[in-house]
Amino acid sequence: GEDLPPSEFVQAAERYNRMLAVDRWVVDSALHWLKDNPEKLARIGMLSINLSGHSLADAQMMSYLFDRLLEYGLPPEKICFEITETTAIGNLPDAVDFMREMKKAGCRFTLDDFGAGHSTYSNLKNLPIDFVKIDGSFVRNIVTDENDYAMVRSINDLAHYMGIQTIAEHVEDEAILARLAGIGVDYAQGYGI
Repeated sequence: GEDLPPSEFVQAAERYNRMLAVDRWVVDSALHWLKDNPEKLARIGMLSINLSGHSLADAQMMSYLFDRLLEYGLPPEKICFEITETTAIGNLPDAVDFMREMKKAGCRFTLDDFGAGHSTYSNLKNLPIDFVKIDGSFVRNIVTDENDYAMVRSINDLAHYMGIQTIAEHVEDEAILARLAGIGVDYAQGYGI
């Protein structure tokens, strides 16, 4: 009967093996909302939906997603699934297979929290992603910390070289946004937007 912060809710769902049910509920709710709001669907470039590692490893999740997209008649290119780097490398073969099949259907993928994981640069090479979301720990102080600036620039340059677009998270003000624009980061996310 009490409200929980999302981090505590997710921890509890993971501990009690309920993340797959949570992911299915989120996917179904998001797709249902898009179906019920065609004017908003027409205006957005894409809607990002986070998926847990449980979904990437579940043999039934892919068919569930295909069925929901068909049921709601939504354009798959408007759907982008976000996975964390740690989630993807936790079961790399399954993640790659899952992502390739969903991409064949037209969906897109973002690798979230990039730069905070283990062997990040090899993940860019091995995962079939469309976007990389630069971890906010590098973005947050990009105006005052030249090391963070160099990290963001490096990630952006490498991603662009590989044909991957970039998203900076934790963009909290105009100064951060201007610095990111100077680097050429494609998209920004945060309270400053």
